[in-house]
Amino acid sequence: MFAFMRMNANNDFPDLVDRLGALGEETRLRVLLVLERGELNVSELARVLQVTPSSVSRHLRTLEGTGWVQARSEGPSRVFRLATPDGRTSRELWSAVRGPACRTPRAQADAERAVQVLAERRERSRDFFRTEGGRWDQLRSELFGARSTLLPLVGLLDREWVVGDLGCGSGAFSEVLAPAVRRVVAVDREPQMLAAARERLAGHANVDFHTGDLESLPLDDGHLDAAFLVLVLHLVADPRAVLAEAARVLAPGGRLVVSDMRSHDREQYRADMGHLWTGFDPALLAGWLEDAGFEGVSTTPLAPEPEARGPLLFTASARLPRRGSRKPGADRP
Repeated sequence: MFAFMRMNANNDFPDLVDRLGALGEETRLRVLLVLERGELNVSELARVLQVTPSSVSRHLRTLEGTGWVQARSEGPSRVFRLATPDGRTSRELWSAVRGPACRTPRAQADAERAVQVLAERRERSRDFFRTEGGRWDQLRSELFGARSTLLPLVGLLDREWVVGDLGCGSGAFSEVLAPAVRRVVAVDREPQMLAAARERLAGHANVDFHTGDLESLPLDDGHLDAAFLVLVLHLVADPRAVLAEAARVLAPGGRLVVSDMRSHDREQYRADMGHLWTGFDPALLAGWLEDAGFEGVSTTPLAPEPEARGPLLFTASARLPRRGSRKPGADRP
C-alpha cells in the first residue's frame, strides 16, 4: 500500500483512494473478475454471481463511477466490461488485488457459471445466423450498402499516394478513393460527367479534376503512384494507347488496375451505349500491359452479382519496374 501511496504523492492520490475503496467489497471484486472474461448485462451478472439484479446494479454504479468498468447500450439494456486500467498505478493495483481474489471458492464457482452464460450469449448470435443466414447478404446490403463488402479493400492503398481515376465518369469510384489517399486525380473527356463528379465530390478537397482523353492524358510524367481504369477501356478506340499513357503518368513502381467486361456477344451495346469493344480476353489484355512496359501482370475473373444483368467482369493488375527509390507522393501537389 505504501508503494502505491509513494507513487501517487500528487493530485492523483484522492482518485487512487476512491479506486482502491471500490475494491474493498467482495462482490465488486467478483464482478470485475467475471467481466475479465467478457461483456455481460446486469441480468447475466446476477445469474453468475447468484445475487439480485438490484445488488449488481448498485455495485456497478460504484465500479463505473471509479473507472473500473465501462458500459455500452445494447437495445434497452446496458452491457458492461472491465475497463482497461488507466495508468501504471491502476494496473499494478488491479494486479495486486486480482491474484488473491480469483483463488477464492466463490470466484472459482463464478468463473464456471460465467463460461456457461457467455456461451449462451454467443449462441444467441449464432441462432440469428442459423435462421437468417440465407438473407444475410440482403440484410448487410440494406444496412451498410451494396459496396460494403468491397470498401475495406481501399485500406490496401497507401495514404500518401496520388491516385488517378482515369475515365472517372460521375465520380463514384473517386468518392471511394478520396478518404483513403492523399490526392485523387479524376480525368474524363466529357464535361458533363466531370460536372457531375465535381458536384458529387464537393466535400472532398483532395480531388483534382481534368478534362482530357485517356489516349493523351493532361498529366505530367510520373505524376501518379497508382491508377485505375474502371469499366472505361471498352469505350476507347485504342486501348493499347491508353495503357501506354497510363504507364507514362505512373511513377516507377506505380501500379495500374484495370476492371472491365470479359468478351461477350451483346452487339447491341455498340448502338445503345457507344461501346467500341465487346469486352476483352483477359489474356489479350495481359499481353497489351506487358507491351506497355508493365510487369507482374495478373488477371482475375470477378464473381458475378446475382442481380447483375450485364456481361461478366474481370480485373487486371500490373506495376511498372522500379527505377530508383522515391517516397510516395513526394514533390507533387
